[in-house]
Amino acid sequence: MGNKHTDDAILKMVHGFMASRVIISAAELDLFTLLASQARTAVEVAEAIGADLRGITILLDALCALGFLVKTNDAYQTESSAAPLLSADGPASVRPMVLHMGSVWRNWSNLNDIVLGNAVPDLGKNIMDRENYEAFIGAMHVVASRTAPGVVAAIGPDGAKRLLDVGGGSGSYTLAFLDAQPAMRATLFDKPPVIEMARARIEAAAMADRVTLEPGDFYTDELPTGNDLALLSAIIHQNSPAENEELYRKIHRALDAGGRIVIRDHVMSPDHTQPTEGALFAVNMLAGTKGGGTYTFEEIKSGLVAAGFVGIRQIQSKAMFSLVEGFKP
Repeated sequence: MGNKHTDDAILKMVHGFMASRVIISAAELDLFTLLASQARTAVEVAEAIGADLRGITILLDALCALGFLVKTNDAYQTESSAAPLLSADGPASVRPMVLHMGSVWRNWSNLNDIVLGNAVPDLGKNIMDRENYEAFIGAMHVVASRTAPGVVAAIGPDGAKRLLDVGGGSGSYTLAFLDAQPAMRATLFDKPPVIEMARARIEAAAMADRVTLEPGDFYTDELPTGNDLALLSAIIHQNSPAENEELYRKIHRALDAGGRIVIRDHVMSPDHTQPTEGALFAVNMLAGTKGGGTYTFEEIKSGLVAAGFVGIRQIQSKAMFSLVEGFKP
């Protein structure tokens, strides 16, 4: 059996960071927004953002080579299909996700020292300042607004009357549940700054009368009670097993008898090597958290059983959109 690796393939993969860094830098400098409505020369761009002329010229040319800018008569403009996706004011912009990946980049720069035990992740330093925190929540909203309806359909919330969305972010999943279940009401629980971001989106969707916005910290606070369905979406990877078990216990207390918990996250193969996205995401958690990772079904089940849940099963296997459910007796 031949070796599946080649030198060209290896080096192509290693070089992949170059294009990523160029795009991230352009987003951080907000070049796509600057060049969306009108073309500017490198001199004009340098003056507008206070950049070094040589540096900005090389960066702009690289963005042209990647297809994100168009250069005509020494003037640069954001390529038309990229403009709404990367401009700050685009309604479906993925710029918040790109900005978040800039924070992740800085975390990953410490990976060697973390693996060697010479450093510990400092999530607050790179991700949780106000600008990056808002970018992170915005990034999650970009993803969730597209995927939430399909996830809700896979969960099958028929009959549920009261949803608790734990760490619910901007409210994308809450809104998708309410769209699917006209009789449902919901409580969205998250940190105070996130609650205010959610409030704007929920009010814009004319759902404020069906949603209770509850500020708090699920690491330190109890959760609101009286729910028959609890969603824990893209949360468990940031926690250690012990932190997850404690959170499961809080959710158990917040559910009525017969209530259901649904976890959305990566669910790994028993040897933790598949799916590839999950294995790489575990490295992301190593670089960015003190105890997080990605978990197998048996690891998730063990924590849920310890918290008192029964009937635990995996209802969807789909990378980060895998789903595990359990019930409170």
